Amino acid sequence: MEQLSARLAGLSPSETLAMSQKSNELKAQGIDVINLSVGEPDFNTPAHIKAAAKKAIDDNYSFYSPVPGYPDLRKAIVEKLKRENNLDYTADQIVVSNGAKQSVCNVLLSIVGPGDEVIVPAPYWVSYVEMVKLAEGVNVIVTAGIDQDFKITPAQLEAAITPKTKALILCSPSNPTGSVYSKDELKGLADVLAKYPNVIVLADEIYEHINYVGRHESIAQFEAVKDRVVVVNGVSKAYAMTGWRIGFIAAPLWIAKACNKLQGQYTSGPNSIAQKASVAAFAGDQSCVEDMRRAFLRRRDLIVKLCREIPGVKLNIPQGAFYLFPKVDSYYGKSVDGRKINNAADLSMYLLESGHVATVGGAAFGAPDCIRLSYATSDENIIEAVGRIREALAKLS
Repeated sequence: MEQLSARLAGLSPSETLAMSQKSNELKAQGIDVINLSVGEPDFNTPAHIKAAAKKAIDDNYSFYSPVPGYPDLRKAIVEKLKRENNLDYTADQIVVSNGAKQSVCNVLLSIVGPGDEVIVPAPYWVSYVEMVKLAEGVNVIVTAGIDQDFKITPAQLEAAITPKTKALILCSPSNPTGSVYSKDELKGLADVLAKYPNVIVLADEIYEHINYVGRHESIAQFEAVKDRVVVVNGVSKAYAMTGWRIGFIAAPLWIAKACNKLQGQYTSGPNSIAQKASVAAFAGDQSCVEDMRRAFLRRRDLIVKLCREIPGVKLNIPQGAFYLFPKVDSYYGKSVDGRKINNAADLSMYLLESGHVATVGGAAFGAPDCIRLSYATSDENIIEAVGRIREALAKLS
């Protein structure tokens, strides 16, 4: 008899991974599907990073690494944070994990207990709310619609804080919306948080370098809150290293120690070769990062221009990351050939099965009026995919 734990029964499967899988199944049947559901750069890992990994193999870095990561990698991260963000950390405040996803989960499992509230601005990355559930916490969703560029206001934040609030999760640049909080906007949130010294801020900055509005701003820069901000970042997005699985936190020492303790019991240190490659990523030539950012900016402009031509689709202009998050609810209630579109999930499935374009319905991100498109693909794919979406939507009435 199958008897799963209540912990697992309460979890939802990852919608982004599910759509990617369905897309791959259709591809396996010989159908030409364009996958705009997956959140990873389509570039190859830069050569100097791969060379460092090959050298690490030849140098026999094949043994267990320290749980929080090799000292040279943590030192490279400390130097990166100082050089690029003007943030001061010591190596013992850095914990390297198996991707930024584990980094986020480590923090939540370390600080959140039964009944603790975690403020999650919506739209949110699908896994945040599931991780809070894993930690037996309570999600407090604060919704920011397209009219406010999907960014919460200080007043919204303050209204959501209660004596049970343990943490706020802030993602900038954002997955799924591409919105970026400015320094002034972050200052407004920090001013509110300054009044509530028990609230931890989990700042997910994994899309830091895919930014179209100038330099990245971190909420960790503000004196009033910096001693309770946990910065989460990694190599996946900036260096096209999604499969290498290296993320990190820069945290108050007590949180870093807690995550080290937790990680020591369930994964230990991350992949030794990937860590050595990541030293080269953080400490080496950064021109590859700018080359990729420029390509993403060109694609952003292309997909925005094309999607603006589709009737009934409302857009914001994403200022970072590589996602477009259009509002598509004007198509709900429409039908074609007896097939009715009731919601974003129906629309995404229709676009996949009829238009052969994989997207992700917005309900999984806490935004049921939207769908997410990833433009981390070629210009040709973007042009073809948006053409197919426009054609499929035109059939609905």
